Amino acid sequence: MLSKWKRILAASTSSVLMLSVLIGVGAGSVNAADTSATQNASQDVFRIVALGDSITAGYEPGMTDVNTKPYGYAERLLEQGWYHGRSELTNYGILGLTTAGLRNYSGAIKDGSAITAEGIQSGLPDPRIEQFVRLTPQIASELKEADLITITIGGNDVSRLFLQVKELTDTDFESQLEQKLADYNTNVKASLENIRVINPQATIILADQYQPAPKIALGAMYTKLMTAAAKFTDSADRVAASMNQEGAKVLVAHVAAKFADSEGSLTHIIGAGQADFHPTQLGYETIAKVFAELQWGEYRIPTVAAMATDTVPMSIVVKGVELNTPNKPILKNGQNFLALKDILNAVGANGKWDNKTSSATIEYGGRTVVITIGSKFIKVNGQNVAIDTPAFLQKVGKEDKTYLPLAALATGLGFDVNYSSKLRTAFINP
Repeated sequence: MLSKWKRILAASTSSVLMLSVLIGVGAGSVNAADTSATQNASQDVFRIVALGDSITAGYEPGMTDVNTKPYGYAERLLEQGWYHGRSELTNYGILGLTTAGLRNYSGAIKDGSAITAEGIQSGLPDPRIEQFVRLTPQIASELKEADLITITIGGNDVSRLFLQVKELTDTDFESQLEQKLADYNTNVKASLENIRVINPQATIILADQYQPAPKIALGAMYTKLMTAAAKFTDSADRVAASMNQEGAKVLVAHVAAKFADSEGSLTHIIGAGQADFHPTQLGYETIAKVFAELQWGEYRIPTVAAMATDTVPMSIVVKGVELNTPNKPILKNGQNFLALKDILNAVGANGKWDNKTSSATIEYGGRTVVITIGSKFIKVNGQNVAIDTPAFLQKVGKEDKTYLPLAALATGLGFDVNYSSKLRTAFINP
């Protein structure tokens, strides 16, 4: 098992190159969702910026299909944000990044200075690195406006040392470990200080470093590496504590403790193909839970996500509350339709029905919207606005209910509407 585990580094270095076409760089990195509405600049939006390495990027081995989109911890955090209001995510996870690379990169972002790929870190395997180089002004702007900044970093600092554990004497291992810890402490603190200059108030959550190899692979060495990983957790705790302030929190997401004794299911170390230290989907969900519970005190899963069958209608979450209604969503011609009355009741909007014109008139947020059954236009403050699919009447029990396409809520009423295909849930925030 150990010989297989020692192939992790080589496998990971080559396989990250597969990701070049899979992850978009910069704004709108909402890989888990089909976003139906753009954010309104006048609305209060919770902004998340994710920095760090390939774990932030959401990488998993075998990502070769151009249609595959990463669904990591950051994308899950965005979904959790939708439970609490309008939210957006930009993800700047760089494959192969070390703490020194993050220090260099965050320093250039802070200073507004030009930097090269080699200036960030020599030999970075991320094929998007030139895009990251060009984006430093944009990232500075986004960091400045961020409410939450998340960081995963450190795995690339220690992976080689951990792989050599059986080849080194205890003295050599401990000596190298202490140097790695010193570098980690210096680089992470400098990175956090750089970020704090850009944004003095955002909450920063830094993940500690999990040890990826299970006991069955390491045998007696398992305890030794777990002790080493615990030292990195202690270092992260100390650095965060030195910078944590009221109104400017710096917190540690204790991921390592959640992975302990569960490495086989939470990482790709064991299983088909080459061993890989990156999280599985269950691992990414575990990481997201730790982050979300620090930020919001909870991690929520919609009812439909717990169901085993795809025949269950999608969930609807309005202003953080999952709707429980007999008027179930309908999938028609590839579009999701919702019962208009349920949404209006949930947000407190006023609406009236006109039998003569088969139309509903809604007043909300300074808008007057007229939705006519069968029409491919809706009227917004007297102006025609095109919609892809018209509203229709659906018999529910003894009543006819007006159903309109999900996208029309954004087009007509100005709601922020996001659909998560992974959770099969629509999140609607006025």
